[in-house]
Amino acid sequence: MNDILLDIFKTGIVPVVALNDVSEALPTADALVSGGINCIEVTFRTLAAEESINSISKKNTKILIGAGTVLSIDQVNKAIDAGAKFLVTPGINKKIIEYCIKKGILIIPGCSTPSDIETAIEFGLNTVKFFPSESLGGINMIKAISAAYSGVKFLPTGGINLKNLNSYFLFDKIVACGGTWIANSELIKNKKYDEIVKLSKEALRVMFGFEVSHIGINSVDIDIANKITDNFRELFLFEKIEKSKSFFAGNSLEIMKNKFLGKCGHIAISTTNVLRAVYYLEKKGILFDKNTESYDKLGNLSTIYLKEEIGCFAVHLIKKQN
Repeated sequence: MNDILLDIFKTGIVPVVALNDVSEALPTADALVSGGINCIEVTFRTLAAEESINSISKKNTKILIGAGTVLSIDQVNKAIDAGAKFLVTPGINKKIIEYCIKKGILIIPGCSTPSDIETAIEFGLNTVKFFPSESLGGINMIKAISAAYSGVKFLPTGGINLKNLNSYFLFDKIVACGGTWIANSELIKNKKYDEIVKLSKEALRVMFGFEVSHIGINSVDIDIANKITDNFRELFLFEKIEKSKSFFAGNSLEIMKNKFLGKCGHIAISTTNVLRAVYYLEKKGILFDKNTESYDKLGNLSTIYLKEEIGCFAVHLIKKQN
């Protein structure tokens, strides 16, 4: 994955903003970063776009800046010269795509049909903007289209909000989601930057979807594990499920057949994307035990343990089931 695309993936959310005055640029970018979002797409829908990108790029080095609604090669040059690191177009503009590829500029073209996607593929592009997403059928349409294009990933934009955000991130082919709800024009106009911080944090919470998946109980051998599981089954009518290394009593209690990680056992935290969650937690200084990594059939990171215990429990991330 391209380094800039990887940074977009790590953040997961691309706030799309229209800035009418350059004085709005830095406070908006700062609010997003304070809320944990390190990416912004400044649209060329306003006359202040170029100057706003320039202001952010010079004064906030923690945020990745892109330019959106790019409609001409002139706007491409203005955006890049101002400091934009990637470009997003509303549709397929072959002249712009050819120019960006020649100049080595990351471009994410807007696609709404299989024909658009095939055009992007012809240019060697494997990440496209799906726009306007909700109007075109949302995540269900993306799943249907993507079946024919296994190597393509999507940045859906249009109609996405806190209510439907999580459904997108449960699909592995979503590189990130774009949206205007986090820093919309009214919030910016009225200088409600605290609200942008709040919405940014809420968007991350919904995107990751962190939940306790199950709790692991250590036992000394398979016989003891069997007895513990039977106790839970008989008392609470939990279904008993045997795995290679453990028994499950229902879906939330895992009884290990032998002594396992964690002084008191382990806690599994599910999330929409384990790799993105690792990036997020590493920024907070959390260390991971790389020896505990496991991957699914598609090569996606599906499980990894934190290096340090929390309250005498080992803790691991696990991929949430779609």
